[in-house]
Amino acid sequence: MKNELAHNTQINSPTILGPQHTGLAMTSPRQDRIYAHAQPAQDFVFDDKVADVFTDMINRSVPGYATILSMIGTLADRYCTPGSNVYDLGCSLGGASLAVAHHVSHKDYTIVAVDNSPAMISRLDAALTTHADRERIQTICADIGEIDIHDASVVVLNFTLQFIPVARRSALLKRIHDGMRPGGILILSEKIRFPDAALNELLIEMYHQFKQVQGYSQLEISQKRSALENVLIPESIAEHKARLQAAGFSSCDTWFQCFNFTSMIAFRGADS
Repeated sequence: MKNELAHNTQINSPTILGPQHTGLAMTSPRQDRIYAHAQPAQDFVFDDKVADVFTDMINRSVPGYATILSMIGTLADRYCTPGSNVYDLGCSLGGASLAVAHHVSHKDYTIVAVDNSPAMISRLDAALTTHADRERIQTICADIGEIDIHDASVVVLNFTLQFIPVARRSALLKRIHDGMRPGGILILSEKIRFPDAALNELLIEMYHQFKQVQGYSQLEISQKRSALENVLIPESIAEHKARLQAAGFSSCDTWFQCFNFTSMIAFRGADS
């Protein structure tokens, strides 16, 4: 591994952000009850219904989500260089963007928050009107594959790539790599699968137990799993690493994992 990991900037002690930092509202989020009653099968979409309960949904559905957000902020503080852009691709309600704004110590950067869901972007825009960093956060409602990426020191794909068709993933990562500054980082969080079938099934079962502890019923778990089946396509860690290396990233590895959820960091080398 090259010396991308070496950096002279001192790491500030991380602040663990609570669920309220997955969006901007400081009141208790609305509870996710979308799949609480039997309903006809249909694919999961990020519509108004999901956006209304997303803060509760993501925190109760992704183990370690608040920790991942906080560490995204901590990593951004280390690697966000003056005059650069930070891209939050698939930003939803702006959890990663707000974590970056909360942690980065200097003010000479721009956050570009992109999502193709009008429901998500409209709620983020409304909430940002009173936020101290509003002028630093640019929101765009668009396909992340069509966004011009340039001067990026940090790019975040926080549980986003898994919703992109597999055939489009390599081209997206190549665009991200080519739009980054040397020494920049990509933070990639994903739901994953495991090559070993028995291990994969065990961790799925453990994850479903986690969701039950969070208050989801068997019906809710089953119906949402069916809704996501053709929409969220997980891959193995090895497949992600191979694609990142093919895109030109000089090194990459996992920094967080709980059950079948992981977050990875990939570096654009100084000479790539």
